[in-house]
Amino acid sequence: QTFQYYFIQINLRKEMPPKKKDVGEEQSPLFLGRFGTSLKIGIVGVPNVGKSTFFNCLCKQSIPAENFPFCTINPNESRVEVPDARFDWLCDQFKPPSKVPAFLSVVDIAGLVRGASEGEGLGNAFLSHISGCDAIFSMMRVFEDPDVTHIDGDVDPIRDTETIFHELRLKDIEYLKNNIEKLGKVVARMGDKDKAAKNEFETMQKAKQLLEEGKEVRKCTWSNKEIEALNKHLLLTSKPVIYLINMSEKDYVKKKNKWLLRIKQYIDENDPGATMIPFSGALETALLDDPDNAKSYLEERKTTSALSKIIVTGFKALGLQYFFTVGEDEVRAWTIQRHTKAPQAAGKIHSDMERGFIKAEVYKYDDIVEHKSEAAVKAAGRYRMEGKNYEVLDGDIIQIKFNVTDTKKK
Repeated sequence: QTFQYYFIQINLRKEMPPKKKDVGEEQSPLFLGRFGTSLKIGIVGVPNVGKSTFFNCLCKQSIPAENFPFCTINPNESRVEVPDARFDWLCDQFKPPSKVPAFLSVVDIAGLVRGASEGEGLGNAFLSHISGCDAIFSMMRVFEDPDVTHIDGDVDPIRDTETIFHELRLKDIEYLKNNIEKLGKVVARMGDKDKAAKNEFETMQKAKQLLEEGKEVRKCTWSNKEIEALNKHLLLTSKPVIYLINMSEKDYVKKKNKWLLRIKQYIDENDPGATMIPFSGALETALLDDPDNAKSYLEERKTTSALSKIIVTGFKALGLQYFFTVGEDEVRAWTIQRHTKAPQAAGKIHSDMERGFIKAEVYKYDDIVEHKSEAAVKAAGRYRMEGKNYEVLDGDIIQIKFNVTDTKKK
């Protein structure tokens, strides 16, 4: 009878349906690109469109920006502080000796020319530098200046952009051909036994076909399984793109240029949803050269700098956000990827916090602005306790509660 009882219990366990996942445990949507927070955005364009000038203004540096193609050969890289009024307010409120904002890593890449995928200009080196970036600032020149020659003789930002992405597509096709051939041998040998290899093989074939039709990987619809496969290869056309329109100072102040509407129509048709930001390298250079009078310079012209918007947009394009930790010792922005859960966010501060995570005490920036202190936020009932399934939101102010027990044997 005892044996029969246990036999029934075992069979009941086998027949029980699998435990349902909590809502918070559902898989977050996957995104094309590298996973991590040490991500970079590259400034890409044909020669002499203002890439190095823009980089100098963005990073407040003085790298060469001359009137000849391939002035930049080796890529220049710099970290740029992400401007945020919330961070500034928190620093003013807590007055800590240590203030650590979020940063955007920017790379100035050499100019690309037609035929780069076959080695023209700085071809292969240029494309490898783009491969090392995770998003693209696509620089489009609309300013006329006889002292700054254009490699194709005249200004045509749409032609320039088509040149860039045509070369990126060709390089991706070449890469996929080689890898499809190698992976095809594995699939032929393993068949359905290696489902991951089969999925990767089929995804790469699909990507190659789309590229040959003139489409780019980032513009196509992919399942989570396909994205997992694509993220092993980080194709050049999978990277998010922000279009920067480099205008003369005069046109930027007037907000008029014959190319603006045409570029908008081109982007709407060819890259729906992509961001286009007009700016003036000449204006930003003037502000950089005379920082003491920058405010009055802008006020006189009734205009504003576009750099802050460009930096914030670039940071978000990488799929990044940040939460704050605040106190009398330090106010700090901690960079994480979107959809990061509380324990993994805690791990950005210290690995022990993730390992021994108990809970996160969370409140919003708007709450402390309204109530002026953490104590008042608590008293107003705006202080929340969140568990391991909480998805951290941009601008959350967090304190981590954790406990790590030393499990080493004595």
